[in-house]
Amino acid sequence: MVSSILKVLKPKWMDFRLSLYLIRRNGLTRASMIIVILIFLTAIFAPLLMPYPGDAFTDIHSTEALSSPSLQHLFGTDDMGRDLFSRIIYGTRISIMSAVYVVVFSFLIGSTLGAIAGTIGGWVDEIIMRIADIFLSFPALLLALFFATVLGPSLTNAQVALIVSWWPWYTRYMRGQAVSVKERPFVQAAIAIGTKKPKIIFRHVFPNCISPLIIQAAMDMGGVILCLASMSFLGLGAQSPTPEWGLMITTSKTYFLDAWWYGIFPGVAIFITVLSFNLFGEGLREILDPKTRKL
Repeated sequence: MVSSILKVLKPKWMDFRLSLYLIRRNGLTRASMIIVILIFLTAIFAPLLMPYPGDAFTDIHSTEALSSPSLQHLFGTDDMGRDLFSRIIYGTRISIMSAVYVVVFSFLIGSTLGAIAGTIGGWVDEIIMRIADIFLSFPALLLALFFATVLGPSLTNAQVALIVSWWPWYTRYMRGQAVSVKERPFVQAAIAIGTKKPKIIFRHVFPNCISPLIIQAAMDMGGVILCLASMSFLGLGAQSPTPEWGLMITTSKTYFLDAWWYGIFPGVAIFITVLSFNLFGEGLREILDPKTRKL
C-alpha cells in the first residue's frame, strides 16, 4: 500500500511546472503552504524553540502566576506561572502529531476497506459499507465523545476514539472511486488474465483512486485538530499538565476576566492552524484534481 501511495506522488502523475504555476498564482495556497510548513517545523523543533523548556509540563512558578504579556513572557503566564508561549509551542507538537496519527490510521483503514469493497463487490461490499453506514449515521465528534467516555479521559484514548469515528469517511470515498476504476479497460484486462484480487486492488485500483483521498486527508488535519481540542476542552482528551491547546482554553475559563491572554493565545493557535490546513487542502485539490483547475 505504501508503494501505491508513493506512486501517486511521483512527478509523472502531474506536470511539476504546472503545479508550481498554480501555487504561484494562488496567493492563499502559497501563504497556507508556508504556514503549514512552519507549523510542522515548529512541531519538530519545539524543544529547541521554547524559551522555558521546563514550563511545558512540570515547572511551577507561583510568584509569576497570571503575569500579563511582556518581553520576559511574550504570551504571559498561566495560573501556575508557566510561560504560555513555551506551552503553546510544545502544544503544536502534541496537536500536530495527534492529528497525523488519527488521519494516517483512518486513511489506511478506511481506504483499504473501501478499495476491497468497491473492487470485490457482492456480499463483501454489503458488509463493509453497512458497517460504515452505521458509523456515518452519527456525527464524528459525537461518536468520538462516546468512545472517549467509554475508554476514559486521556490523549491516547481521544486519538483512538477519533480513528474509530473517522475511518468510514475514507471507506466511502475510496469505495466510490474503486467502483468507477474497476470498470476501466486496464483493470478488466487484469481480471481477464486471472490476476489475483489483492494484486488488482493494491496495484491497479488503489493507485488510481488515491488522489481525492490525499486531498481529503490534508483538509481533515484541521478538523481533527479542532475535534481533539474540543475533546480536551470537555475533559475527555489530554489531561493536566499536558500543554494541549484545548486543555489550556478550558483551564483559562476561570481566569478569563482577569487574564484574557490565558485563553486567547491558544485559541488563536487553533484558529490559524485549522484555517491554514483547510486552505492548503483547497489548494491541493486544484493541483491534484484537473476538474477543479481554472487555467
